[in-house]
Amino acid sequence: MTSKYIVFLAAFLAADISIGEQIDLFILAGQSNAQGWMGDAAYYPADNDELDQSIAFFWITPQHSSSNDQWTRLKPQGGRFKQGHFGPEISLARCLKNSGYQAAIFKYTLGSTSLARHWQGPGDGKLYDRMVEAFQAAASMLSARGHDVTVRGLVWIQGESDAETPAMAAAYKERLRLLIKDLRHQVIGNPRLAVILGVDEQHPWVSKNSQVVRAQKILAQQDKRIVFTSMSGLEKADSTHLTPKGLAGHGRRICAAFKQLDEMPALQGKVAAPTNDQPVSTGRPLIPPD
Repeated sequence: MTSKYIVFLAAFLAADISIGEQIDLFILAGQSNAQGWMGDAAYYPADNDELDQSIAFFWITPQHSSSNDQWTRLKPQGGRFKQGHFGPEISLARCLKNSGYQAAIFKYTLGSTSLARHWQGPGDGKLYDRMVEAFQAAASMLSARGHDVTVRGLVWIQGESDAETPAMAAAYKERLRLLIKDLRHQVIGNPRLAVILGVDEQHPWVSKNSQVVRAQKILAQQDKRIVFTSMSGLEKADSTHLTPKGLAGHGRRICAAFKQLDEMPALQGKVAAPTNDQPVSTGRPLIPPD
């Protein structure tokens, strides 16, 4: 048995994840509010239901921090603050777990990144291709442990940096559409994969070049398996970055959006755990504030 395999097995045992069980895998990607730039882990949300140990977590923030190419339990990520940082994945994963999913989170984020310059598209050798490569390796690890892995959705929280110039903003919709299409068809093999979109509507660049917000809303209107989620009303630490409280609220909104889309037969008849959040409106594409 190789040392890498031993480390991998130990990580799963520590995370209290039974070998061979069903895994509902979610991808969280984007820029700073997906990363949790101001998510100081000194304010990490209390795990009152003791869920984190049973939620698998794999993260990469290129050139900053990672889970060392291993699955671990849900927890803060290294860097940014003395105790690390966290993003919307914490409340998102807990909400999913409480709703009956065996949630696992693959997170690939980097602040101040645009589709135009940094992520780009399939075959360009940029962040998107690197994310896909890392995701495929991470998903293969789960399958190798005998898990029945189903990719449930993509959460894409990004767009502020593409609003830097009118030209970048004008090209954003087509760039995002191609990214979603490639991930659905070529990477996941599910053309109906649920997609949750979000961008800070009040970011100074977005306020000036609002085509980015319109692009996400149009994609949601054109595809019933895509939902746009609003960040309006969430608490901020500065002009764009959400506070720990804001990030937790954002994660709950994302979870509500996914459950609005979900058609998972195994969950029919199950009752979700109650929350203090407002219910999701049946109207689309907007999700109401907490």
